[in-house]
Amino acid sequence: MTIACFKPQWMDEEIEMLHESALKLFKSWEQHDEKWRESGMLDREAWLEAGEMGFLCASMPEEYGGAGGDFRHETALIYAQAEANMSGFGGSLHSGIVAPYILHHGTEEQKQRWLPKMATGELIGAIAMTEPGTGSDLQNIKTYATKEGDDYIINGSKTFITNGQLGNLIIVACKTTRDEGAKGVSLIVVV
Repeated sequence: MTIACFKPQWMDEEIEMLHESALKLFKSWEQHDEKWRESGMLDREAWLEAGEMGFLCASMPEEYGGAGGDFRHETALIYAQAEANMSGFGGSLHSGIVAPYILHHGTEEQKQRWLPKMATGELIGAIAMTEPGTGSDLQNIKTYATKEGDDYIINGSKTFITNGQLGNLIIVACKTTRDEGAKGVSLIVVV
């Protein structure tokens, strides 16, 4: 039990068990390290395995395929990932940022359609905010979206897209009203 020397007060027995299980999985991935470094990314099977083990969307409500936990559960997974030195896995962004955007701002139909697949790893959440020359200063992004009928046409460039190589549910930060600074920024889901 490696975390025992510094067990946080919020880590009860259940969360400690989650941490230990996740640590075991992440350490088992060491066998793939060379292959993943050569390809520049983890493979999709790792995401599916993490989903099968309940390590994706741990704080999402069970009605949407999550484990029904809270942020302590997500934090235990982050601890385990760091302890296993598994820096290439973007599960914390997928589960702690992308999924909550959908949970708190999506329609009921979007939640039912996307969140269960995010919990299993079938959908991998990514976020595209950073731009060449602008960084992550969202007020000054240049990417814009124009509404055409029921769709948006997005124009622009993004870089450093976390989970971008395997992501198949991507939240794109773009301007929908170009002259309103930060108020004109929208998040559009691209699936």
